[in-house]
Amino acid sequence: MAPLLILAWGALAVIALTILGALGALIGQLPLDRLLEALGQEETLFALLMSLRTSALALGLALFLGIPAAWLLARRRFPGKVLVETLLDLPMVTPPLVAGMGLLFLLGREGPVVGVLGMDPFGLLFSPAGVVLAQTYIAVSVLTRSARAAFQAVNPDYAGQAATLGLSPGWAFLLVEVPMAGRGLVSAAILAWARALGEFGATLMVAGATRMRTETLPMAVFLNIASGETEIAIACALLLLSLAFCLLLGIRALTGGSERGAGHAPA
Repeated sequence: MAPLLILAWGALAVIALTILGALGALIGQLPLDRLLEALGQEETLFALLMSLRTSALALGLALFLGIPAAWLLARRRFPGKVLVETLLDLPMVTPPLVAGMGLLFLLGREGPVVGVLGMDPFGLLFSPAGVVLAQTYIAVSVLTRSARAAFQAVNPDYAGQAATLGLSPGWAFLLVEVPMAGRGLVSAAILAWARALGEFGATLMVAGATRMRTETLPMAVFLNIASGETEIAIACALLLLSLAFCLLLGIRALTGGSERGAGHAPA
């Protein structure tokens, strides 16, 4: 057992020290006064507000689409379910640039949306709306997968009992299943929001990299590193890391404060 413990502690130390080293190297690139100056730059503030606005909208759309879809996957069997679940997981493993390329071709002037529906969604591309679209595409996959697990942890008999008391299936879903899966659903939403905040590749393809227009925090890091403005790039990177850290702490607070998982009924 001793060799295994030594290996395990050594592996943990290497991983943790590497992460701490990368964070420390990033933080140590700028003196505090220059970092504060970079954080107060108009471009940095624009990127921060753009990221918060677009990711919040993306999260709202992901919740609207992902929660019902996750419930259906958790509660119903249907032909081809395995294929559908695999399809929904694709955005999480597909390179974001590839996902963005697909969205670009889908919504372009010669894409199938224009040809089949007779609509021209080109206004979504290379605009703030395109940022929301790209973030939603990625976030909804994360949310659906996590929310499905939350609903699976809820005993469906509780909704059945609510139906015997006169609740319709819709109200039983809203008043019984959603609250019982609430902790898992909130964790899923936080994960999806964090993923939307950090989205870069699909956003680059769908919304472009335009300063002070489609410039989210990841885009600001890319643009300023490419142009040699490292101070703003570092400031935006640290803002991203701070937001991600706070969101992850929120998940830990939700899941680590009780041994009873989401979906278990109180005594």
